[in-house]
Amino acid sequence: MRNAIIQIDNVDVEYPTGYESTRRVLRGINLEIERGEFVSIVGQTGCGKSTLLRLILGEQQPTHGRVLVNGSERSQPDRFCGYVPQKYSLFYDKTVLENIMFGLDVVEFGAFPLFHLRRRKRMGEFRSKALDFLKRLGLDESDARKYPHELSGGMQQRVAIAQALVMQPPILLMDEAFSALDPATRKEMQRLIHDLWRQSTTTILFVTHNTREAVCLGTRVIALGGASPAMREIAVPHIDFDSDTSELDALVREVECGIAGGTTVGGEANLRTDRCELSANLVH
Repeated sequence: MRNAIIQIDNVDVEYPTGYESTRRVLRGINLEIERGEFVSIVGQTGCGKSTLLRLILGEQQPTHGRVLVNGSERSQPDRFCGYVPQKYSLFYDKTVLENIMFGLDVVEFGAFPLFHLRRRKRMGEFRSKALDFLKRLGLDESDARKYPHELSGGMQQRVAIAQALVMQPPILLMDEAFSALDPATRKEMQRLIHDLWRQSTTTILFVTHNTREAVCLGTRVIALGGASPAMREIAVPHIDFDSDTSELDALVREVECGIAGGTTVGGEANLRTDRCELSANLVH
C-alpha cells in the first residue's frame, strides 16, 4: 500500500513458558493498514489480538520482524497512537475534566507543570478543548466536575475515549473497549465511535470478540487464528448498522466461515477467502 501508516513485516512474538521453552503467540504476520482505515480484529482468546496492539503502540517489541508506524520502527509509546483499553483508563482522584486534560498538560509541560509560567494561559485552552470533546462524546458540561465513581460504565468509557481523542492521535487502538458494557450502551457506543471516525482522518484498530460488531464497524476484518497463530483477512464489504437483519446475519456467517476456513495466498500467513465476498448491493 502506498499510503500505509502501519506496516508489519514478518512478525513473530514468543513468550517464555518455562526452562528453555516458549509459546509462540504470533507467527509470520504481514499486514499493511492505510491512513483512515477502520480495521476490526477478531479471534479466540490468547491468539495475540492485544499483543498486536501493544506492538503497534510501542509498548512491546516483536521477537522477530519489525513494526513500522508512519515509516519508523516502534520503540516506546507516544502521542502518535492513542489507546483505549477494556478497563477504563481513568484517574479516580481526578475529575472528568482533569482526566481529559491530563495528557495535554503532561505532553506540553512535563512532570513539573507548576514551574511553567505559560501554564495558566494554556490550561484555559486545554479546558476549552476538553469540554469540546466531552460534548462530542455525548456528555454534559455538568459532568466535567464529577469523579469517575459518580459515572456509569458507559459514561466512564466515553471519558476514556475523549481522553485518547483529545490528543488527536493519527492512530487510535481500542482493545475490547466495549466488552464490559451492557447491550444498549454498547450499541450506542458503537454508533458514536463510528460517527467520530467518519468525521475524522483517524486510523482505528478495534479488537473485539463480537463478529457482528467487527463487521458493522470495520472497513476490513482481520482474524487471528487460535490453534494456528496465523492471520486471515476476511474480504467482506462494510455493512451499516441499519441494514436488514437477514443481510447482516448472512454477512456475519460468511465472516465466521472465513475465520474457520480460509485459503493461503502465496504460502504466507496472510489468508483471504474469496467466498466471503458478498454482492455489490451491500454497500457502505
